[in-house]
Amino acid sequence: MANTFEKTRKQIAKKRGGNIEALHQNSRNSKRLHKAQVRDDRLEKIERARKKQDRPLLERAVFFQQAVRENQNQPLALDAVHSRINEFVHRFNEEYDEIKKTRRAGRPASMREDLLRMAIEGLEKEQRDGFFMPDLTSEKNVALLDRWEGKSWPYLTNVAWVKVSAAGLVKPSSFPPSQSI
Repeated sequence: MANTFEKTRKQIAKKRGGNIEALHQNSRNSKRLHKAQVRDDRLEKIERARKKQDRPLLERAVFFQQAVRENQNQPLALDAVHSRINEFVHRFNEEYDEIKKTRRAGRPASMREDLLRMAIEGLEKEQRDGFFMPDLTSEKNVALLDRWEGKSWPYLTNVAWVKVSAAGLVKPSSFPPSQSI
């Protein structure tokens, strides 16, 4: 969290003997405070955008971490990996079908329905072309994934990532991926 404003306010208060309320509107100190507040707001906005962008990859890592833990921290065979990928890709189908069923005939799709449909289509396309995921076939990598706390983004660079195609081809990949997921 950005704290430029607090530092600036503290410096000005120290210089003015603790009386910060008597600043003139166009004074240098007032402009310093305004500039610090704008900077803090900008940094928070950037941080929120980055967290929003990173969320799908973190959710993916958490899902496969749970899959590893369900398998008693043992590596998975390729067919088990494909079934987990299929489970991940189709996790929204129930909600999508429910929303679609409750919609009255002749009505346009709701925003949530459109978002779910696009998410499902995107995941299915990625499953065909090459699904980006942690390598669950390596014992060392499974142990690394199990030790991950679930929130730390930098730790995920230590975990080996692969792209698994629908044909069963496994290609090594790097984290984070070059294109957003």
